[in-house]
Amino acid sequence: MGFDLKINGVVRNLDVPPDMPVLWILRDLLGLTGTKYGCGVAQCGACTVHLDGEPVRSCLLTVSAAAGHDVTTIEAIAQTEAGAKVQQAWLDEEVIQCGYCQSGQIMAATALLQHIPNPTDADIDEAMAGNICRCGTYVRIRKAIRKAATHET
Repeated sequence: MGFDLKINGVVRNLDVPPDMPVLWILRDLLGLTGTKYGCGVAQCGACTVHLDGEPVRSCLLTVSAAAGHDVTTIEAIAQTEAGAKVQQAWLDEEVIQCGYCQSGQIMAATALLQHIPNPTDADIDEAMAGNICRCGTYVRIRKAIRKAATHET
């Protein structure tokens, strides 16, 4: 069965099963490996992408559910103003240690700033809940989000 899936602005016709997770389409079929596999049950956030601008876990998002919507991955997030600011703040604040979770963290932070340009600490906590960082860079993540929000990049 064929599905049209718009990924990073490009419509792709995919002949895949309707229940195939978008994560595997991105990584295995399209070679977009910035989105990471973490837990496979939507609990860690490593696989976060945007679906029509909203952060979603691509490990459970099926191609049939994503068809007809815009999917944005870490590879294209810098094309948005908020995404570019978040990525620069991540570099400026040296957020990354191992880096594995960071694409999901950046996707969640970008969605936050697109909806709430000047978030409170409570807004940041809520938006970032469920994005797990095994290296514990949460203090730097919060600082980078604040920096991106105040346009100090």
